[in-house]
Amino acid sequence: MSVYQFLYILAAFGFILGLKWMSSPATSRRGVLTAEAGMLVAIIGTLLRGDIVNYETIGIAVVLGAIIGAPIAIFMPMTGVPQRTAISQACGALASALIGTAEYYKLKPHGFTMGALIVETLLGFLTVTASVMAWGKLQEVLPGRPVMYKGQFFVNMATLSAAIVIGIMIVLNPERSELYPWFVVLALTFGVFLILPIGGADMPTVIALLNSYAGLSSCAMGFALNNKLLIIAGALDGSSGFILSVIMCRAMNRSFANVLFGGFGQVQSSAGGGKEGRPVRSASAEEAAQILETAGSVVIIPGYGMAVAQAQHKIRELADALTKKGVDVRFAIHPVAGRMPGHMNVLLAEADVSYDKLIEMEDINPEMPMTDVALIVGANDIVNPAAETDPGSPIAGMPILAAYKARTVMVIKRSMGVGFAGIDNDLYYRPNTIMLFGDAKAFTTSLIKELAAA
Repeated sequence: MSVYQFLYILAAFGFILGLKWMSSPATSRRGVLTAEAGMLVAIIGTLLRGDIVNYETIGIAVVLGAIIGAPIAIFMPMTGVPQRTAISQACGALASALIGTAEYYKLKPHGFTMGALIVETLLGFLTVTASVMAWGKLQEVLPGRPVMYKGQFFVNMATLSAAIVIGIMIVLNPERSELYPWFVVLALTFGVFLILPIGGADMPTVIALLNSYAGLSSCAMGFALNNKLLIIAGALDGSSGFILSVIMCRAMNRSFANVLFGGFGQVQSSAGGGKEGRPVRSASAEEAAQILETAGSVVIIPGYGMAVAQAQHKIRELADALTKKGVDVRFAIHPVAGRMPGHMNVLLAEADVSYDKLIEMEDINPEMPMTDVALIVGANDIVNPAAETDPGSPIAGMPILAAYKARTVMVIKRSMGVGFAGIDNDLYYRPNTIMLFGDAKAFTTSLIKELAAA
């Protein structure tokens, strides 16, 4: 066994252990560090391979990549992590697709290798444009609402089918290089079509699915290049992303086929505002602090509004202040809160919230009727009772955090505006709900001051 092969085995163990440890918040940091170490070992092993012909070019590429990537990682705000993830997936998929393209024009392989190369480039190119589209919707430089038109599913399927047919023709006759540009254009176009009919509310699922596509592209590249480590890493990435996207679909009551094939049969509601004429109770920071102080138990429900306001550190301070006063404080985590899987877990971990305080939806919901106060910070659709009480609602059947069952519900929110689903939230009008209007960070700071003065 050569040195690089031994290092590849070590790297594979690092990827597998890293993925396992990342499945739990308590061991996620260890998992990330282990996976990073595995990638470093894999890079070193690759550089020790005898078929490396130009280290200077590799060095230049590494420096350029670091110049671009380091500032993005260092200065990217936590609210921008979903967008950064989408762009990272686009870059990884583009690298895979370009390597496949170079291999095709250089070698024009036959048989199984050619088939793997076509799968690699198809998944790679469609993931590039799909990820860029997802970034655009997350960054709001593109419309966040679904873009749908009559016959859209058939257009999508025709585009994908044409790409597959041309790909098969190339596999059967690799010398037909004039077909390859058409294959690339169709794959890139399908990536755009895939994301157009998907709204911002479904972005967590899309991010997971595109991660799966990028992983499967890398796996196929491993077969095309006869690189076993790429096969292992790509298979891990592809399968875990696929499983996660299925879990996300269940958590959002979405059909997996809708997301997989670009929104076929998806029913979308139109955007709407608050329902005029319905009474809403509101309170000041002083009044809200008095309610929190006298509560025996408080469940804090974070949402994307907390991320936008960068309020996670203040929320942790509020939780600490309440705990010192003898209040039992926990955090309820919805699997699709925010704009990517685990978004709230990442934010709260950054604020040093203890892992044992983070309670998953299935575990906290049975305890909501016994909870004195459910404090919602910038969450909307994931606490909308219409999902359970209104069969005609566009989100009917979507699993939610049952905050409405708490004795008192307090909602920190800038306005009565709707969430990504574009529908009114009946929770805001319930008799046990108190609206706390304002920026999440600023209002939480006021709550902390009121508690300290009490």
